[in-house]
Amino acid sequence: MTENAQIAQTLVLPYLNHAVRMYEQKYASRGDIDAAMRFGCGYPRGPLTTLDELGLDTVRDALAARFAETGDNLHKPADLLEELVAAGRTGKAAGRGFYTYADAPDGERSVVADDETPSADDQPQLKHTIAKVGVVGTGTMASGIVQVFAQAGYDVVFVGRGEEKVAGVIAGITKGLDKLIERGKSDEATKAAVLGRLTGATSREALADVDIVVEAIAEDLELKLELFRDFDRIIKQGAILATTTSSLPITQLAEVTSRPESVIGMHFFNPATVMKLVEVVTAPSTGADVNETTLALCAKVGKVAVSCADRSGFIVNALLFPYLNDACLLAEAGTELTVIDEAIKAEAGFPMGPFQLLDVVGNDVSLAIQKELYAEFKEPGFAPAASLEKVVADGHLGRKTKKGFHDYS
Repeated sequence: MTENAQIAQTLVLPYLNHAVRMYEQKYASRGDIDAAMRFGCGYPRGPLTTLDELGLDTVRDALAARFAETGDNLHKPADLLEELVAAGRTGKAAGRGFYTYADAPDGERSVVADDETPSADDQPQLKHTIAKVGVVGTGTMASGIVQVFAQAGYDVVFVGRGEEKVAGVIAGITKGLDKLIERGKSDEATKAAVLGRLTGATSREALADVDIVVEAIAEDLELKLELFRDFDRIIKQGAILATTTSSLPITQLAEVTSRPESVIGMHFFNPATVMKLVEVVTAPSTGADVNETTLALCAKVGKVAVSCADRSGFIVNALLFPYLNDACLLAEAGTELTVIDEAIKAEAGFPMGPFQLLDVVGNDVSLAIQKELYAEFKEPGFAPAASLEKVVADGHLGRKTKKGFHDYS
């Protein structure tokens, strides 16, 4: 086995195993797990599809060998993986793995419908009328969400902490629309229509009659709790109260309102105007009508929605960050960062190597997410790597500070 292949196997196999366990626990459907990693991370294939292509027996054997060597629970083949191999469902070559396959006219095997395939009749529908959208926040994520809804034809009221912040959102969206025009992907009439749908405000009272509000403020639980208490006071009954949090408990936000059934997660990915994925996250109290409406709304604004419950990391972060943490551990054991980055791109087809991605996300953000996963799942292998702790302590947060695991000019 080449060094590149060895590196890829070391980092990718536990990620695949974790995806199997997520599916085994019925946390998310096979399609949503795969779509989340494709559209949220830009991976060429989702983890369950990758397992089918590699062969479940091949992956099981490789994991078992690593488990025998390391004793790490993350390397122990998932029970479901063992069961599927025992049943002969070893993947694409066998005609059945996580998906079902049949021979196509071109001689290739392709996925065919089976009892887990959603039918066209299962497409979510708008159970609430959505005409006016509210957004709270003026940062990059909030501005992107404002633009996404306005471009999809919705009137949007957005609230910032001052006139300067509000003007900054308009300026940023205008600049983005001008770039689309330059590339031939839009025109002046469309730009004028989009900007005409925007109403900026500095008071939350402006949100009183919105049909859905999406908060995109700082990842600070106390700030968000105060905001949701205000939503409950200000916004009309029947409106959906959504949060873009990637890490904080949606259940706690719901509990400070008198209408927990109306609270849901809408985790957009940055930049929201480009990234297709939205994780739609339900708390135990979230109403089925609110969930279905949110899923349908995502489709109407051109996003791919995946469903999951209120748990640390949701789908993407729960699968992504342990892999990134493992990369840090591998580097600590002596493998060069650039060698790891290039091996993952070459062998796994991922768009960025793990250290390139950590630096883009921000090492402080990455460390915070890894700490949350470790706290919730109590998995020893999720303990943050010492090297990740150190770059953050040293202030090397990634591209935003011009230095992280790599240096940037």
